[in-house]
Amino acid sequence: MRYLENGSCDFKNSRGPPLNRQQLRKIVALIVGVPVGGSLLALAGLTLAGSVIGLMLSVPLFLLFSPVIVPAAITIGLAVTAILASGLFGLTGLSSVSWVLNYLRGTSDTVPEQLDYAKRRMADAVGYAGQKGKEMGQYVQDKAHEAHDTSLTTETTEPGKTRRHT
Repeated sequence: MRYLENGSCDFKNSRGPPLNRQQLRKIVALIVGVPVGGSLLALAGLTLAGSVIGLMLSVPLFLLFSPVIVPAAITIGLAVTAILASGLFGLTGLSSVSWVLNYLRGTSDTVPEQLDYAKRRMADAVGYAGQKGKEMGQYVQDKAHEAHDTSLTTETTEPGKTRRHT
C-alpha cells in the first residue's frame, strides 16, 4: 500500500501486480477472521474445561444426595407435565369456544362441509401415499433385479482357472 500525493491510498502490492477488490476482501477477512475465530475457539476450550471441572465436582454431590434428587426430579417432571397439560387443555377449550361462536354466527362452514373437506383431504393423502408406495416398491424391485443380475455376471479368478458364479 502506498500513499498518493492527494492523501488517498493506492492498494497495490509493491512487489507484484495491484490487488483487486476481491483479493483485498479476502485479506481483510483473514485479518479479522483469525483473531475472532481464535478467541472463539479459546472460549470454547474454556467452556469445555469449566464443564468438565463442574461435572467432576458435581458427580460426588449427585451420588451423595441422590435419595433426595431423584424424587425431586420426578416431582418437578410431573409438575412440568401438569402445567403443560393444563395449558393444552386451556388452548383446546379456547379453540372449541371460538369454533362454537363462529358456527353460531355462521361465519364458518357447516359441519357436513367441513367433514366432506376432511374426507377429500384424507382421500388425497391416501392416494398420494399409495402412489409413493408403488413407486418405492418398483424402485426396490428394480434394484433387487439389478443386484441379482450383477451377482450372476461376476467372475472370480482362482490360480489357474476362471469360474463364473451362478
